[in-house]
Amino acid sequence: MLFLQLLLQGIQTGALYALTAAGFALIFGATRIFHFAHGTSFTLAGYAFLFCWNGGLPGWIGTLAGIAVAMLFGLAMERLVYRPIQRHEGSFFTVFVAAFGVAVVVQNLVGMVAGRGFASVDTRLSLATEVLPDVFLAPIFWIAIAVAVVLFAALSAFLTRTHAGVALRALAQNPDLLRAYGLSSNRLSMLAFAVGSAMAAPAAILTAMTTGLNEAIGHHVMLISMAATIVGGVGSLRGAALAGLMLGVAESVALQFVDTQWAEAVSFLVLFAFIIFRPSGFFGVAQTR
Repeated sequence: MLFLQLLLQGIQTGALYALTAAGFALIFGATRIFHFAHGTSFTLAGYAFLFCWNGGLPGWIGTLAGIAVAMLFGLAMERLVYRPIQRHEGSFFTVFVAAFGVAVVVQNLVGMVAGRGFASVDTRLSLATEVLPDVFLAPIFWIAIAVAVVLFAALSAFLTRTHAGVALRALAQNPDLLRAYGLSSNRLSMLAFAVGSAMAAPAAILTAMTTGLNEAIGHHVMLISMAATIVGGVGSLRGAALAGLMLGVAESVALQFVDTQWAEAVSFLVLFAFIIFRPSGFFGVAQTR
């Protein structure tokens, strides 16, 4: 039953990876900006929730605070970091270094303010009960699955059934056409960062309720989001979500065969395999010469 237990844990972790990866894929797909600080939105959202929870505030206030902080950080990165770099036609490397620098600074600030090491929310939702012989599940498992399904469905509906969503999908493909129709590419870029960053907040909050957070968790989340975007196919939200789920399961199941410190490496073995054998990912479009 150990394998089944690890599989179920992987599904829970993968559902949270899927949310964060879908947010990163949305930002990159719409703006073509490699938002390396996306994991920082995750970190800040989680700690905002922890701050509210430890202060005795209701969980729904902490949730709203986490979402707001994640969105504000994403918008700040778009307006104050990426847009000036784009205005001066900065390179991809410039964008990456700037985002990485911000992520490192924020990580250290969080460590100074909140303390180093893991912090978590003490809630009955994380108390597991035996559902099968040697298989334990907590209510948070079902909550994580439900939240991931509902939010991904809502995001898909927004992108396909609203004018703003359709314009967002067209932003990277033909920004000049959007301007011809009177739509602002700058505003759409801000919308992409706001929505994409918000997707990381529920995942961070649920992580705080399960494994806990530390100041460096954003880097791990960012690397998983990047891997999921590539494995799923660049530009495909469905692919990023599916790949995030798969990587979560792969990491968890790998614990049956390798030590904990090697679990993360499994995700990158999967990534390397896709780069070599299927570089277009699950749903990406293969490039021909």
